[in-house]
Amino acid sequence: MQLFDWTRRGFIAVLGAAALSGLAPALQAQTPPGVLIVGQIAEPKALDPAAVTAVNDFRILMNVYDGLVRYKSGTLEVEPALATSWTISEDGTEYTFKLREGVTFHDGSALTADVVKFNFDRMLQDDHPYHDTGPFPLSFFFSSIDATEVVDPLTVKFTLSAPYAPFLSNLAYPTGLIVSQAAVEKFGADFGRNPSGTGPFKFAEWRSNEAVVVERNPDYWDGTPSLEAVVFRPITDANTRTAEMLAGGIDLMVEVPPVALSQFQGDAFSVVEQAGPHVWFLILNAKEGPFANKLVRQAANYAVNKAALVNDVLEGTAEVAAGPTPPAFAWAYNDALEPYPYDPEKAKALLAEAGAEDLSLTFYVTEGGSGMLDPVAMGTAIQADLEAVGFDVKIETYEWNTFLGNVNPGLEGKADMAEMAWMTNDPDTLPFLALRTEAWPDKGGFNSGYYSNPEVDTLLEEARVATDQAERAALYKKMQVIVQEDAPWVFVANWKQNAVTSDKVEHFALEPSFFLLLKDVVKN
Repeated sequence: MQLFDWTRRGFIAVLGAAALSGLAPALQAQTPPGVLIVGQIAEPKALDPAAVTAVNDFRILMNVYDGLVRYKSGTLEVEPALATSWTISEDGTEYTFKLREGVTFHDGSALTADVVKFNFDRMLQDDHPYHDTGPFPLSFFFSSIDATEVVDPLTVKFTLSAPYAPFLSNLAYPTGLIVSQAAVEKFGADFGRNPSGTGPFKFAEWRSNEAVVVERNPDYWDGTPSLEAVVFRPITDANTRTAEMLAGGIDLMVEVPPVALSQFQGDAFSVVEQAGPHVWFLILNAKEGPFANKLVRQAANYAVNKAALVNDVLEGTAEVAAGPTPPAFAWAYNDALEPYPYDPEKAKALLAEAGAEDLSLTFYVTEGGSGMLDPVAMGTAIQADLEAVGFDVKIETYEWNTFLGNVNPGLEGKADMAEMAWMTNDPDTLPFLALRTEAWPDKGGFNSGYYSNPEVDTLLEEARVATDQAERAALYKKMQVIVQEDAPWVFVANWKQNAVTSDKVEHFALEPSFFLLLKDVVKN
């Protein structure tokens, strides 16, 4: 294909040279219409949706794959996708899906109930012949599945161990995207570099640390995409990403640094904003060191001037967080909670009450990453606030994927605190995966600070099996009160996501899910 050959041989060279020399007109003349260049915040870890956790990766994957269901545009409500309909048993433990006829994967293989069963068995069964193509860090999303059954070639049934309220929402999340069984069988552990889905764009090429290129799928079941191709470029440094956007080196930039927003005023650019469920927080190591003491964890919450972070570092693009649940989940959010106020004297008093003597901390900070906003500047400001009340804070800074490789396995023996941000699809997701005792890293979860409270565990278990939303809401609100008091994290900010596009881009919108859906985008 001529377009693919062109991107393969010259795209990155042209973009890099033009951005560095400031030759925006030359770049625009050489960049063909129909090719959208996206500035990503980091290199993807893999292109296997079952094997990754970062929104940075999901933004690519949502354009290559489909799930049985998807989020309706502009909402977190679920609508049909690869499944045209579904039924739920009266007791809430059986979900039966009718699959769309005539859908094929990019490699030509057919979508069938057997393929759907393969996808979930691969994630959930340790003895599955392709389980070793993982690991599957978010298989927690589907731990309630007892069995996946092929009813007929286009009907699949899931039997759950108990009612599980977030099940449909989790199926719409990238972990539930359906991959080609034939491609997994062909490539094995290398499937993440050779993806095949049913989505609007087909994988073309991945040049490490340069670009992931996807091309239009002319046979897409939901209509042919407007774009010929999308090039996802990893540009980890926010200032470089901004400079490339201003110079014309990229057409779409996600997660615009707050300090750079003012540079994109005028007719040449469009700034897009969208609220969504986001929490920026500090994981505190509650297993060892100073933060094993609740009073010291509370002191850290009083010591950090979160209003200054939101207003000065983040330029007012976020609000101070009060607890672990984002206010975007209005029905489950406890609006009676007030954020920890900035009170350094209270922090000092708590440290004295705790009798804490060694307040030396190792603090993991990332250069960038999904939803991390301006992590280096925020980390530096937090370091100063903590030192002002008596902590001695040493920062260690890492590239995003390296950072996750250090944090996700747990902080024990390595660090006392780490920055983190989550963008989630359901009030269950973040606390269940990151605050339960059974979500400690050695058990496969993301509770990297080893927080444990049996009452919180019980509330979360009860909430996920409650089918009445009012009952779920009451349980989540009670959980938030306990977690805020226990302070396993420093609760910092809830962000309103943003992006900027060039004036050549039309029909682009951000989604509450934080994903990029590019099928209907036009590049003139």
